[in-house]
Amino acid sequence: METNINQALITNPVLIFFTVLVILLMAPLIFKKIKVPHIVGLILAGVVVGPYGFHVLDRDSSFLIFGQVGLLYLMFLAGLEIDLYNMRKNMSKGLVFGIYTTFIPLVLGMLMSVWLLDVGWTTAVLLACMYASHTLIAYPIVSRFGLSKSPVVLITIVGTIIAILGALLALAITVDVQRSGVFSIKGVAVLLIKLLTYCALVLYVYPRVTRWFFRTFSDQVTQYVFVLAMVFFSSWLAQVIGLEPVLGAFLAGLVMNRFVPVSSPLMSRIEFVGNAIFIPYFLIGVGMMINVRAISNWDTLWVSLNMIVVALLVKWLAAWAAQKTYKMSKVERDMMFGLSTAHTAVALAVVMIGYELILPDGSHLINESIMNGVVLMILVTCAVSPIVTSRASAKLKVDMMASGKEDDEEDIHNVRSLRTLIPVSNPITATQLVNVALMMKRRPNNESLIALHVRNDNSQGSRAIGQNALKLATEPTKAVNLHMQTIERYDLNTVMGIVNTVKERNITDVVVGIHARNTVMDSFYGSKIDELLTKLNKMVLITRCYVPINTVTRIIVAVPAKAEFETGFELWIIRLSNMAKKIGCRLMFYASSETIPYIKGVIHKNQFEIRVEYNPMNDWGDLIMLTNVIHEDDLFVVVSARRTSISFSSELEETPNLLSKYFNHNNLLIVYPEQFGATPNLESFSDPIAVDLDVPSSELVLGVRTWWRFMRNKWKAFKRYVRERIKR
Repeated sequence: METNINQALITNPVLIFFTVLVILLMAPLIFKKIKVPHIVGLILAGVVVGPYGFHVLDRDSSFLIFGQVGLLYLMFLAGLEIDLYNMRKNMSKGLVFGIYTTFIPLVLGMLMSVWLLDVGWTTAVLLACMYASHTLIAYPIVSRFGLSKSPVVLITIVGTIIAILGALLALAITVDVQRSGVFSIKGVAVLLIKLLTYCALVLYVYPRVTRWFFRTFSDQVTQYVFVLAMVFFSSWLAQVIGLEPVLGAFLAGLVMNRFVPVSSPLMSRIEFVGNAIFIPYFLIGVGMMINVRAISNWDTLWVSLNMIVVALLVKWLAAWAAQKTYKMSKVERDMMFGLSTAHTAVALAVVMIGYELILPDGSHLINESIMNGVVLMILVTCAVSPIVTSRASAKLKVDMMASGKEDDEEDIHNVRSLRTLIPVSNPITATQLVNVALMMKRRPNNESLIALHVRNDNSQGSRAIGQNALKLATEPTKAVNLHMQTIERYDLNTVMGIVNTVKERNITDVVVGIHARNTVMDSFYGSKIDELLTKLNKMVLITRCYVPINTVTRIIVAVPAKAEFETGFELWIIRLSNMAKKIGCRLMFYASSETIPYIKGVIHKNQFEIRVEYNPMNDWGDLIMLTNVIHEDDLFVVVSARRTSISFSSELEETPNLLSKYFNHNNLLIVYPEQFGATPNLESFSDPIAVDLDVPSSELVLGVRTWWRFMRNKWKAFKRYVRERIKR
């Protein structure tokens, strides 16, 4: 590319950064009005201010550094936002579509590039990699139509992952061959071995290091810096072994996405910084490399036209092949084509890598005409994708409604508005309680969080503690752009304040923390929670986590017999399923054989896309046997019941003592489901149930019962062993 000898209008570093910020501020507003995609708008802004536009700025070292960072950041976000569960669930059909949408563009794109554009085979392979990859920029349209769980959408998502990985692998091999100057089977085999070793190393080490770091350091800024450090280390390591850094950034995103939930403060920080600084810097820098004057000549227009036609044709053929293979409808074919036709992130990565490769004669592997053609291709495909996807979504929605298979998330859950109350008294634990509530939350429009602090005196110190606790409670919600209502209440005591708030605000569930035991006479829950359980019929969730909730590897749930008959049976399953979905972990139920089908029914009815296991536990006394199952990384959920509820049994009385004795070092969540009936009379002082609840079993009785159940379980296991031996 020619270098412009004229000096830019702005050379002062401070003014350069100010100008970039003005562009970042004004460009989205301007291009939104003319309906130009955001990513294309920033590229065009770079063209305007660059050396080939009005030459306001030069593409100096700041754009080189920030541009490289922005490219890696873009690929990292692409991997971070992928739903790995959907990839596993729809692997078979998605794999087939992924093969079609990868190899058809690779083969046809390479042949047509050589034939029509008269380029070398290396350049043709790079362009084919660009055709093979795509970006789901039209996915928000699918979400608005309530089709995010539609099979054809899930198949396309899996195909997208395979296409990106395939394109990046082909890109790595091509770049390695170009740099070495020779193609050999041995060289490709060595590169594949390096790739497999590298992937295995990242897949094994990164989750463990990330989990340890997130547990050790809870500061959000520190966690963000750690994530960036891991991304760039992965990119550098990929570069060391001969792979492209973009592959390392993408793989880091795939590995770390389960530790960064979508609705978490950390995810908000990652997206904010990337979208505000690094990625826009990269896009503006790309635009500054485009020679506008060259677009007017016939060669560039011919290249652009060919690239646009080939890019659209190969993706349509891939969707058509998948349609014929699985006998899909035309509207499903259009949906796959619309979602997979937009080229943005990987296309820009390929063109930048190709431009930086210098041939022996001093020219660029991807010349100026091709580079300009890529920009026009991105503009057209980003315009076609939303149009085709929108029309296909409308037709598919009508068809699903007509057939009674509507997949609208707004109608999946209970229509009633869910309101979660989070009483906070200790500023230290306030953030943890809110994070747990956020993980159980799903729909922002139909669920609300309310933080409550109750004080029984009007002193300045009490007010300061309450205000500080409420302030800390709102920080996680602010980070995810969620408004949480805060209430500071003066009442007789904490329990009365919570109960009155539940009545006044129509609260559906309450999230509280387990208190720290001060004396041996204290109960496991604490007297306040014990009293709260007797005075509320709403769902109460009692939590204690030693690790950040997003680092949990499994959620293990113990369910008592007849739990399916409780009024709040469905709600607590929905809450736990939401949590498993956001964390990306496995949900394991231990319940009676009669209860398991009802749990399956709730999960199927609400169409949760999560990994679930069901294990029979017909005797509540087997609860202590779970000590061999539960690890320190797990969240142990115990579903209990109040004495007046249907599922209550005498064995449940011992649950607090069992948890204190055998699970005292585990992460706990005790659930008391909502029960049918009016709230008990708060003015009654003669409630025998409340009196009995506060009387725990003695240590002797508890020990005898535990020993008896242990021996009984061993006898059952021995009898099963004998029966199996006899059968053999």
